[in-house]
Order: sequence, then C-alpha cells, then structure tokens
Amino acid sequence: MADDRKLDIGTKVFSAVVAMAAAFVARKVITLAWTKATGKEPPTHPEDPQVAVTEALGWSVLTGVTVEAARLLATRAAVRRAYNFPESERATAVDG
Repeated sequence: MADDRKLDIGTKVFSAVVAMAAAFVARKVITLAWTKATGKEPPTHPEDPQVAVTEALGWSVLTGVTVEAARLLATRAAVRRAYNFPESERATAVDG
C-alpha cells in the first residue's frame, strides 16, 4: 500500500471470503459460457488423455486467468472498502 497501512485480521478474513466467493461465481459464469459457446460441458479432468489438448489448454487458460482476475479485483475492492480510500488516494495507491 502507498502509505504502508497494515491489514488487520478482520480485513484479511473478509478479503479471503470475498476472494473465494468471486472465484466461485467466476467459475460458474465461465462454465456456463463454455457450455453455450462449445455446446458441451467443460472438461472435468483436463489431464485426461481422452480430452483434446487444445480443449484442455483452452479450458485451463480460461479458468486460470478468469478466476484469478476475479479474485484480484474482489480482494482489491474489499481492502479499498475496508479503508474507505477517498477517490484521490485510490489513484496514488494504484500507482504505487
């Protein structure tokens, strides 16, 4: 953080819960999108030799990037809300 604020345990727990919820929702959304786009369920075990390499890689990359981005954004929003950053401090905190 820009001004070296320490996160208290409550904020850490809240951030973790928010991150888990965001990951759950993101996974559900991309599963639905994958099913609509491809017409079949996403691979449950991408490492299975019966799954095409392109399908396994596509699902793995899509899942990894989307879930991690959702977790990051949710955690940042939770911390920002916990400290009630004014709008002027948000830009400074983001710029580092």
